[in-house]
Amino acid sequence: MTDVSPPVPPELQSRLATLERRLGVRFHNRSLLFHALIHRSAANERPELQLASNERLEFLGDAILGAVVADRLFHAFPEADEGMLTVMRASLVREASLAAWARAVDLGAYLVLGRGEEIAGVRERDGPLARTFEAVVGAIYLDGKGRGWARVGRFLDRFIGPELAGLPQGRPLLDAKSRLQQRTQAERDTVPAYRVVEVTGPQHSPTFTVEVLIGGQVVARGSGRSKQAAEQAAAELALATWEQHRPSPDSAPPAPQDP
Repeated sequence: MTDVSPPVPPELQSRLATLERRLGVRFHNRSLLFHALIHRSAANERPELQLASNERLEFLGDAILGAVVADRLFHAFPEADEGMLTVMRASLVREASLAAWARAVDLGAYLVLGRGEEIAGVRERDGPLARTFEAVVGAIYLDGKGRGWARVGRFLDRFIGPELAGLPQGRPLLDAKSRLQQRTQAERDTVPAYRVVEVTGPQHSPTFTVEVLIGGQVVARGSGRSKQAAEQAAAELALATWEQHRPSPDSAPPAPQDP
């Protein structure tokens, strides 16, 4: 494995220029952007090309992304304590959010994949999209030539800014799982547990069904195109059920009846 970004094939130069316009970032070294798009399946499938996967850039981008989000939250919520800031950061940088940001710039269309992953529909999956977004963040940082932090900040603010602007001051940005966990910890001194109970559909586009348990009792089910999405759906339903039934601290919200 090499850390040197591979040269951009001539036939991809135009496509990468289009991606730069979508990202709003012009690379000094376009090879870094190309490197950020290389899925490990492509690197493994074509060893003669000596392609390096984007995993090291993903590692770097993940750390930088977390730091930028932490900086924005720190200044946007001066009254929030460390625990709340941590929860809010986790909500902003969760896989589903990063995948949505990747889709906003059509990042999946530019992934460099092996043939098997292409057939399996990897371009549409939250996990690969989120990881590629992190790799692009890492590439933008390295390409900054000493100004990487500022360049990454400008790039990410287009995604982070609207999320923060939609929040009333003092109210945290929490996803359903985080809100359910806070509530169960406060009222029952426990945390929810999630388990996959069913996976249906074709391999390239599965649907997951997940149960959420509180105190060992199943309280809701949710479905989604990824395990994470199904967990969020289950948590949303559990919260709605909790509000309807107003359980005492010693009882979990009852599971809704099947229609």
